[in-house]
Amino acid sequence: MRIVVIGGTGHIGTFLVPRLVRAGHEVVSVSRGDRSPYTEAPEWDQVERIRADREAEDRDGVFARRIADLGPDVVVDLVCFTVASATALLEGLRGNTGQLLHCGSIWRYGPSASVPIVEGSATAPFGDYGVQKDQIARLLQQETADGGLVTTSLHPGHIVGPGWAPINPLGNLDPGVWRTLALGSPLRIPGLGAELLHHVHADDVAQAFELAVANRDRVAGEDLNVTSAAAVTVRGYADVVAGWFGRSAELESVTWEHFRAETPTEHADTTWEHLVRSHCASIDKARSLLGYEPAYTSTEAVLESVRSLVARGELDLPEPRAALNTSR
Repeated sequence: MRIVVIGGTGHIGTFLVPRLVRAGHEVVSVSRGDRSPYTEAPEWDQVERIRADREAEDRDGVFARRIADLGPDVVVDLVCFTVASATALLEGLRGNTGQLLHCGSIWRYGPSASVPIVEGSATAPFGDYGVQKDQIARLLQQETADGGLVTTSLHPGHIVGPGWAPINPLGNLDPGVWRTLALGSPLRIPGLGAELLHHVHADDVAQAFELAVANRDRVAGEDLNVTSAAAVTVRGYADVVAGWFGRSAELESVTWEHFRAETPTEHADTTWEHLVRSHCASIDKARSLLGYEPAYTSTEAVLESVRSLVARGELDLPEPRAALNTSR
């Protein structure tokens, strides 16, 4: 089939585009800039690359038509964040393509009330990002239920992979957290550290999208969680990371007020956004309908990301770090 991947050189597209080429599809990658994928692969030599500023073209009302004019059998939309943008794409593709796959997020769910979270059983989302992702998923479901375009939305956890920083055990992107754990120094955590974080390797997300292309009718009108097989607690995650350096995590529980007072606002806010949700998502539906099986645990996926950052000189961590220099 001819498949257009919007956001093809991003986190998921880096792995999805080569997968689709290997499966025998003709692939068109649409990206805002000229950035190379995070990990190079020979399959990219067979990919048609198109540059498009979606935000600007959405404002001009031409993006959806531009995608439809590419003549795709399938469109994979990895970078849609608003209902308005999703609606425009639906209207442009309706009657012109066979399947639309959307990348959502487990942030379409609010704070966990029971875990694991099963599709359709979560609390209401909050914050513009989560609310929009939830509304888009519902819009797509209704589109298919009404006999329109065949759609499916896949909802990843915290995506990690080589080339970018993973969400750390504090639920933020502060690089100092990795060094603190590597040195065995005390790390202050807000609350008890029982909150959950649910990562997923970008290639596992790509696996799910590839399977959804191959099983269109089975997932028509569905939404599916796509994460690793199990979430990790703050404490458990921190201890695994410290273990990479031959340490045990030395964690000190503090109040949120204390944590905010000694943490830069950006990192404190990001920690709160992740830990207040405390997500653990079920992948039983994706396993049942697609045969999805993640190749990485949460911490294996994070380890690959950290190795990549160290190798690129973007993260300075002390010795010993044997786990970073051995195969998975």
